[in-house]
Amino acid sequence: MVLGIRANARDGDDHGNHGALKPWFDSLVSKKGMCCSFADGKTIEDVDWDVQDGHYRVRLNSQWISVPDDAVIKQANKFGPAVVWPYPEYGETKIRCFIPGAGT
Repeated sequence: MVLGIRANARDGDDHGNHGALKPWFDSLVSKKGMCCSFADGKTIEDVDWDVQDGHYRVRLNSQWISVPDDAVIKQANKFGPAVVWPYPEYGETKIRCFIPGAGT
């Protein structure tokens, strides 16, 4: 039996309804699949994401989480700040999608 999990990680930016950027957010996909159709994104401050040993990681709930390479969105970030789409799985926070900040 397969159960679908929907994460609601809203941070107040309401990325899914972000005016002129809504079509862009709706089109975001990683190798893991659609981003916004699965969960709402969470803006990540510059101090809460980095690269370690050639791989991205993000800090969520005071914990550093490695971003799987197949979760990284390869297109340019039109929004600006980094955004992550986390979801819970068996008590752990997993990353569905991640787009680095536009300044990278």
